[in-house]
Amino acid sequence: MDIKVLEKGKNKLKFELTGKSHTLANLLSKELWNDKNVTVAGYTIPHPETTSAILVVETKSGDPKKAVSSAISRIKKKNKSFLTQAKKLK
Repeated sequence: MDIKVLEKGKNKLKFELTGKSHTLANLLSKELWNDKNVTVAGYTIPHPETTSAILVVETKSGDPKKAVSSAISRIKKKNKSFLTQAKKLK
């Protein structure tokens, strides 16, 4: 997976996830909404036959790149917790 920055501003970040579609983009955009400084978090798939998602993140304050990084960290933590709980089911 490649990440291509399409637009970067003080409070806005638009980037493309090459080779990824709804699964990762939806997870990331939903987690971004848990950040109180995020005002916009969403994605689009430019064409149904492509495997790339374009995400847009805007913040009230703070760097949107940091918001994305924090969201990824929270997702990793939740995933680790889920895996621990799943292993107990065996």
